Amino acid sequence: MSRIIVIGAGMVGSAMAIDMAKKHHVTLADISQPILDAVKSRHAEIKIQQLDVCNKADLQTLVRPFDLAICAVPGFLGFETLKAIIEAEVNVVDISFFPENAFDLDALAKTKNVTAIVDCGVAPGMGNLILGRYNEIMKLSDFECLVGGLPKEKKWPFCYKAPFSPIDVIEEYTRPARYVEHGELVVRDPLSDCEYVEFDRVGTLEAFNTDGLRSLIYTMSHIPNMKEKTLRYPGHVEYVKVLKASGFFNREKIDFGGISISPLDFTSKILIDEWKLGETEEEYTVMRVSLKGINGKGQGEEIIYNLYDDYCKATQTSSMARTTGYTATAVANLFLEDLFTEKGIFPPELLGQHESCFNYVLNYLSERNIHYKKSLHLIH
Repeated sequence: MSRIIVIGAGMVGSAMAIDMAKKHHVTLADISQPILDAVKSRHAEIKIQQLDVCNKADLQTLVRPFDLAICAVPGFLGFETLKAIIEAEVNVVDISFFPENAFDLDALAKTKNVTAIVDCGVAPGMGNLILGRYNEIMKLSDFECLVGGLPKEKKWPFCYKAPFSPIDVIEEYTRPARYVEHGELVVRDPLSDCEYVEFDRVGTLEAFNTDGLRSLIYTMSHIPNMKEKTLRYPGHVEYVKVLKASGFFNREKIDFGGISISPLDFTSKILIDEWKLGETEEEYTVMRVSLKGINGKGQGEEIIYNLYDDYCKATQTSSMARTTGYTATAVANLFLEDLFTEKGIFPPELLGQHESCFNYVLNYLSERNIHYKKSLHLIH
């Protein structure tokens, strides 16, 4: 059994710790002692440790004895936390989805002889893994990923809940969206190009631009058309656009009755209750990954992977925690079983190049009742 530390005890981090504890010795670290205590009360086998990742010395001292770290901190803390773990010469799987370019740490990881696998969630994550696999066996021309996590109960006005902080969601709505079209990088406003898309078991959702391609822009630059869109219930985008246009997402502080506060911090505080997903609230994840290209027989082909996953009542685990967290724990176990041993920074598409890694992750998820259903169509 390996020694694992999971950093971040939120909804996804705690789900990963519980999953990893089935086969390994697990320590769960977080800044909040009450959150740690709550996990410990339900899962006595998991050790807990209070930690402020902003204290670099404490972070590095804590992680050094472990065989692997799994990082699940908020995005704004992710890059520096990952850098500190690599500097401590500890292998790491990361789902913090920070805005910085992870490849900036590639030379450091190689120097420290560290394997750092980043963006190991559902999206980014599984879409990358699927693309990486089919890039090996086809000449691809198009990649599209549509993805969203939604509550089953549609509560007006936003019809949305999140298993993470509003500030991370708002980041999706404010960061310029990068696409690749006809081989050229195109930057669009987030929330733009809104369209309605039909999904089995769900119905009509709206899809809009977000900056989800991330590492694919660099690793798959030979594919001429790539885009990612986020899914919400119809009407959500219009309400968010009103907040954005009215200045509620602005970061610059304003003076209010002698108090200096940024509109974004105020908005996040207001929305944390409105968007907070209840511990046992039912929600689902829906994703569609579409790839087009020429197969090994010279035929035009379209491959589609569809995912629909529900909140798990048996384990009281949210679908977003399952689909995000278990992708990361699949990759963590894959690494611990020496199925991937290269050193440096690796997003999931570079794992997907290896058929054994691709199949391992899909099988691991299937064992946890998370099923990606594949369909294939010839293009004439």
